[in-house]
Amino acid sequence: MATIELRQVEKKFGDVFAVKPLDLTIEDGEFVVLLGPSGCGKTTTLRMISGLEATTGGRILIDGKDVTWKHPSERDIAFVFQLFALYPHMSVRQNIEFTLEAQNVSSAERTQRVGDVAKLLEIEHLLNQRPGNLSGGDRQRVTLARALVRRPAAFLMDEPLGALDADFRHTMRAEIKRLHLAQHATTVYVTHDQIEAMAMSDRIVVMSAAEVQQVGTPHEVYHNPANLFVARFIGSPGMNLVAGKLVDGHLLLAGGHRYALPQPWQAHLAKLAGDDAILGFRPEAAKVSPDGALAAEVYANDLHGAYSVLHLSLDGENPETVVHVRADRFVHYPIGQPVRFDLNPALVRFFDPKTERALIAE
Repeated sequence: MATIELRQVEKKFGDVFAVKPLDLTIEDGEFVVLLGPSGCGKTTTLRMISGLEATTGGRILIDGKDVTWKHPSERDIAFVFQLFALYPHMSVRQNIEFTLEAQNVSSAERTQRVGDVAKLLEIEHLLNQRPGNLSGGDRQRVTLARALVRRPAAFLMDEPLGALDADFRHTMRAEIKRLHLAQHATTVYVTHDQIEAMAMSDRIVVMSAAEVQQVGTPHEVYHNPANLFVARFIGSPGMNLVAGKLVDGHLLLAGGHRYALPQPWQAHLAKLAGDDAILGFRPEAAKVSPDGALAAEVYANDLHGAYSVLHLSLDGENPETVVHVRADRFVHYPIGQPVRFDLNPALVRFFDPKTERALIAE
């Protein structure tokens, strides 16, 4: 496999950045996901790695070799697209071995390699069929087989599950992760689906507005978001963010609530006394309790199967003060009922509203 290095790589269209200068190293055998909303620059970054899109600055290295201006065929990578892009007039076997024929691989070796990858993906029984007769999930397996059979240095995948139904996506997520572990293949995977990113990646590169917002493990970007964008974007629902003012070891919140700062934060935030700050916490960091430190009233509640999500307003019917709290699936409160809740001090985070950056406890 291969190590991929992006050194100040950028892409501009006129004066507009599609990707702002980016530094990133993807280690040999690592599964890295580029995650972000549409138009954030993630697919453009992937296409620059592949050579399908020319850079306007910076360098791209694969295994230490500068490939910035190399043709895609000279980069030893396999690209898996969102749409299946299979040849309808060819059988599955012919689709898979097509690239091997282009590389002048011998007939005997082609047969061996197609057989090996078909067994790995459990599509041996489909080899003589044509793509039009296959389900979406099977066609995606064939697309993956065509990439795997080449044994490239790295795999680049651009939303390969985007065209599948929800059940197929769940199955194929597990399939791609299983293949990655079996092949120990360097993989760069683009998606806007945070569930895919959290479930599959070793590291996530969160992008927005043409630049990287945070790079980290799924645990890091979920529990320690670098800024307000990451806090909002990661999670379903995203992190609760409540504005307040720092006064005497407390954060004064909407509705006149006073939240006592947890011990690890007191010394650092004391220096910011009188300033505004934003309290952040995930729904599971809150727990409804009759003696809870914070008061609210029920704005709405949703059943999510295994659990419920309570939408609690800190300031009457003001929707801007609504926070989301995870509760037992049997919990149900009528709209408008007063409740109290506590926060796990180890799971709260604070942000600077001016810079939108996370504050770090000392």
